Amino acid sequence: MFFASDNSGPVHLSVLTALSTANDGYAMGYGGDELTAETVARIREVFEAPEAAVYLVATGTAANSLALATYAQPFQTVFCSDVAHIHEDECNAPEFYTGGAKLTLVPTTDGRMTPEALRATIAGEGTRGVHGPKPGPVSITNVTERGTRYTSAEIAALAAVARENGLPVHLDGARFANALVAEGCTPAEMTWKAGVDVVSFGGTKNGLMGVEAVVLFDPARALEFEYRRKRGGHLFSKHRYLTAQMAAYLERDLWLDLARRANAANARLTRALGQIPEVSFLWEPGANMTFAAWPAAAHRRLFAAGAKYHLWEGSLDGAADDAPIGARLVCDWSMTDENIDRFVDILRG
Repeated sequence: MFFASDNSGPVHLSVLTALSTANDGYAMGYGGDELTAETVARIREVFEAPEAAVYLVATGTAANSLALATYAQPFQTVFCSDVAHIHEDECNAPEFYTGGAKLTLVPTTDGRMTPEALRATIAGEGTRGVHGPKPGPVSITNVTERGTRYTSAEIAALAAVARENGLPVHLDGARFANALVAEGCTPAEMTWKAGVDVVSFGGTKNGLMGVEAVVLFDPARALEFEYRRKRGGHLFSKHRYLTAQMAAYLERDLWLDLARRANAANARLTRALGQIPEVSFLWEPGANMTFAAWPAAAHRRLFAAGAKYHLWEGSLDGAADDAPIGARLVCDWSMTDENIDRFVDILRG
């Protein structure tokens, strides 16, 4: 009953097999091997972007931070939601890698920015000349940190506001695959066709050991990214072990299959939770992550039975048994029906 994070799930067996295969013999380092060239070509094909620059890094924080650094000057600010991962969970890495660019937070109610809120926030930073930061990239997270999802049309509407102000757009796609299969669109439709300039194409949360792809749709940005990746310590010498994971991920669309499994598990979970009167949802689940609240007594039963998940803005310490306490539940690709049903049965009591 492990619902703490999709980061905590296992690596898919085909990925481990691909790593073993890649381990045979010698290969050129730093991405100069044949498998990397083939995988880059495959990612371009997936995104319908034959001229895109594609690079692999080991973590989502590196992907986001290096991507933003390529598009943001140190005296600029990045516009993101008030609960964006780059704000809440990356320990100022974007500020570090950009050389000091700040983050300006756009207020949200469910993790999603609206065009109106984004436009107003940009305007609020644009009135001080050299005394304030120059407006910089807009960063969108899909799936959001509240489990909600942007449609392609909503991304396009935000990108239109960015374009009004001459700003580039970054998409944090740590759960890109989950958003994509839930939306039922193509990678191109959720990225460059909607106005996105650079995307962090996640894999670690969706069955990989540790690799993310940064896809820059403007190849003129490629060389700067390469220097920043090397200077930042994220150019792997034994690059083939990053590539092998991504190659397996893309083989026969495994990445989409794993995301569908995770989303289907979450849908089963939310359906069951919705049938329990004491459960209330904090936000509408958009893919593979659910935020809900239920009485403290049920939380205590679940933890006693070995369930793993995070409480959300609440504590069981001193809480009355009937006090509603929030929780974040995340389903990964390997989540089983049996685990979900057991969790719900214990919660129901």
